Amino acid sequence: MTETLRRYPAPSTLAPAGLTLRERWHRVRLSCAGRLGTAVLRLALRHPASWRWLAGRYHPLFDRLAAVNARAVCALAALDVPAYRSFLRGRSATVDVRVPRRLADFPETDKESYVVPYPAARRCWGGRLPARGVVVDESAGSSGRPFNWPRGERELRAVHHDIAGYTNLVFPMRRPFVVNAYSMGAWATGTTTGAAMARIAVVKNTGPDLGKIIDTLREFGPDFDYLVTAYPPFLKHLRDRLDADGFDWSGYRISASCGGEGMTEALRSYLEERFLRVRSAYGASDLTIGIGAETAFTVWLRRRLWTDAGFRRALLGAEEQRLPMVFQYNPLATCLETNERRELLCTVTSLDVLQPRLRYNVGDEAVLLPYRRILDLLRHDPAGLAECRAAQAGERVTLPLLLLFGRRDSTISYLGANLYPQDVEYGLYAGNPYAAEISRFRLALVEDAGLESRPVVHLELRRPLAGPVRDALATTCRDGVRRHLAAVSRDFAQSLTEDPTAGELRVELHEAGTGPFTGEQKIKNSYLLGG
Repeated sequence: MTETLRRYPAPSTLAPAGLTLRERWHRVRLSCAGRLGTAVLRLALRHPASWRWLAGRYHPLFDRLAAVNARAVCALAALDVPAYRSFLRGRSATVDVRVPRRLADFPETDKESYVVPYPAARRCWGGRLPARGVVVDESAGSSGRPFNWPRGERELRAVHHDIAGYTNLVFPMRRPFVVNAYSMGAWATGTTTGAAMARIAVVKNTGPDLGKIIDTLREFGPDFDYLVTAYPPFLKHLRDRLDADGFDWSGYRISASCGGEGMTEALRSYLEERFLRVRSAYGASDLTIGIGAETAFTVWLRRRLWTDAGFRRALLGAEEQRLPMVFQYNPLATCLETNERRELLCTVTSLDVLQPRLRYNVGDEAVLLPYRRILDLLRHDPAGLAECRAAQAGERVTLPLLLLFGRRDSTISYLGANLYPQDVEYGLYAGNPYAAEISRFRLALVEDAGLESRPVVHLELRRPLAGPVRDALATTCRDGVRRHLAAVSRDFAQSLTEDPTAGELRVELHEAGTGPFTGEQKIKNSYLLGG
């Protein structure tokens, strides 16, 4: 007979000792299978060479294995994680204690429904938080409040192996020296990145301190291959500061790895005028920092989507006007799905994770595609297929694709068009000779004296500028943003044909630390005024 969660013990007696004989048997069976799978994956990813071998030989059959593993983890958590048992009971979820047929039989979890109501210990395996060997990360609080995320030794070790394997693949370095410019506080990315990189390189954890980074580069000189890890806006600050100081870029080999927020191709092109290459990774403190990462193939694909409207329509549909970030990911480590709203759901399948993440909805909109989908689209385009093969030649990663659009609510609505901060960034930086003068920007919708709502782009200047330069900067940015929005948003372009005044967006310039940027201390940028 199928057991249901309605018959499980009350939340106060949810320890494994309170399970029925049948439940205990299924718990042992699922636990053994899960531990075996985790051990195999841990061994496969232990060395960068084996990580690279697996990434280049991924087969679609692994997707089915990943889904089975994710279902087993959810079923085990229903027996062994008190918070998850209570969560399922609260939704009157009927789930077989044996592995269900579909992962979708388990409801989604998120911060509000699962993390907020239950204490940290009850979200751990067995309902216990270990007394030692645990590191607590804190998310940045972009959702309104910071959250704490305990991680165990084995979990962190697996993340370190994953980061090291990816870095060795994408950033081949003869004498690697990592300058870790992520924040070094309680936030996850900085401390985890520093510990992971120490396995494969000399590391200096400078944090986001321009002066320390410049001193480090000059102190250790051009004999090293440098990798700077930072948030994308900080990389721009670094490039602009080094340019202003007359730094000899040609004498150094410097690449950059970034994460924490999206990056436009306009910003990447600007950075790669100095850095050898710039690659992004995708993660979340709620989950893990190593969910997906860019490769040479994904960078080529994203630029093809940027420049080839026909290819973008064929891949994303005629209605999609945005340009997503494109990553490759390993479903054997993080099983990804999307729901009917195209929100990304993640199940971290390793049992090394102290607090299992089970069909967790982090709030990002995404599309998942197999690697072969791109090759199929290019089958009748010999030139495009040759470009694709060339991009793939060096790294040969065949992992599936995660096309990430970002948070669903990161927009302002104007005359029926959704305006996205990444589109504004394209307009600000693409072909702009004054780009180095921009420190950051904020987007707002303001009602003018005529009761007309118009977009306003607030720009924080890096330094005071003379009047003519200020005017030229404002004009160039305004024209660039309007031109890019008209090119990527049919709704915005249609508004311009119906009402030419619809394009009257404003650009307001502010000295550093003034206006909407007063007291701004966040390392990660907020792109919507009030966000």
